[in-house]
Amino acid sequence: ADIPVIPDLEEIQEEDLAMQVAAPPSVQVNRVLTYHDLDKDLMKYAAFQTLDGEVDLKLLTKVLAPEHELREDDVNWDWDHLFTEVSSELVTEWDLGQSERED
Repeated sequence: ADIPVIPDLEEIQEEDLAMQVAAPPSVQVNRVLTYHDLDKDLMKYAAFQTLDGEVDLKLLTKVLAPEHELREDDVNWDWDHLFTEVSSELVTEWDLGQSERED
């Protein structure tokens, strides 16, 4: 009764679930808000004016930098150029420090 049985190849192929692919879940994608929309919401809703109902954020929201001041153009970095620039600045600072110590 406890004799192991070698299954047929057909039975194994029917039971192999690893070859089956599950359908991907369906997720509702909401649109991403732009900086402009976020800025309008920040000034519009009083909920963003306080933190935990105790900390007044009105002063902070008045001095936040606008989006156009924060945007920067993308600049490609060249490793050799960047390394040379930083190295030369460090050497210059080191030389200035040495000359100040000698004086």
